[in-house]
Formats: sequence, C-alpha cells, structure tokens
Amino acid sequence: MTATTTLTLGGLLFALIVLTANLYPWWTGNREMKQLASFGKGFGAAACAAACPGGILGWAHSRSGTIGNGAGERAGQATTGTNATQGLTSGQLVGLSATGAVIVVIAVTLVVLSYKAAGKKDKKRIIGGAYVGSTLCLTAGVAGALAWLPSALNAAGDGVVAAFQGAGIL
Repeated sequence: MTATTTLTLGGLLFALIVLTANLYPWWTGNREMKQLASFGKGFGAAACAAACPGGILGWAHSRSGTIGNGAGERAGQATTGTNATQGLTSGQLVGLSATGAVIVVIAVTLVVLSYKAAGKKDKKRIIGGAYVGSTLCLTAGVAGALAWLPSALNAAGDGVVAAFQGAGIL
C-alpha cells in the first residue's frame, strides 16, 4: 500500500464534509463546548500523531490523506462533475524527539481509552476528529499553525524524563 503526504482538493473536500457533519449538531444546538470534546480529543491525538516521522502513528497519518483524496475526488466528481485532483501545498510537523514521542504515545493512549469508554455517538466524533486532524495536518496552513507542537511535546517529554531522573529535586 502506498501513502501520500500531499492532500488534493478532493481530500480537503472530504475532510471538510466530516468537519461539517461534526460541527453542525453543535452549531444548531446549545453550542456547549462539551459537545465538541470528543471531536477535539480525536483531533488532538491526530495532531500529535502527525508529528511522528514514522511508525504506526506516522503511517496512519499519511494514510488519512490517501483515503481522503480518493473518497473526496470521487464525491466531488459525482456531485459536481468537476475534477478535484489538484494538489494543495503540503506541510508537515517536524522535530519530534524521543522524549516528545513518549508524550505522543501517552496522549494517543488516553484518547484510545476515552474511545473505548465512549458511547456510540462519541466514538464516531472521536474518529471524525482524528481523521480531520490528521488530514488537515497534511496542509501547509494547518501544519504551519501547529509548528509549535513538536517543540511543546519535546519540552513536556524532557520535563517528565527530568522528573524521573531526579533532576532539580534535591
């Protein structure tokens, strides 16, 4: 199987459809932030995974673009008759260290545990958030806006390691 790090207009379309489907109930409802919590958990885990240069999380991140491109291009062609294969400017989150990777794995584990404990609707929202987060992190705009994330993950990981090594305690 191949994966991509370039998102097409079709992939963007599919991500925006999923985003719209998740935001619409919140927008038409009471607009309580807790309605967005499950979607946000998925999005956050996917953003952390997008910082991974490889491994299972990095592979899943790159596959989200491949899946979205195919589905979105077919949806765009079927609904409008236009070609949605034009590529967008790609971006990526870089600079994750080994200590930052520890934080990524813990963050993703917490979201997986939340998923297992969630109800049917919230499970769908977590998956939707993860897909949208992963797909949009393939674009230069979202990756640029989240360029601070790998450094923050690395700093948190450094702090955890320092605490367990006893640095600054005595």
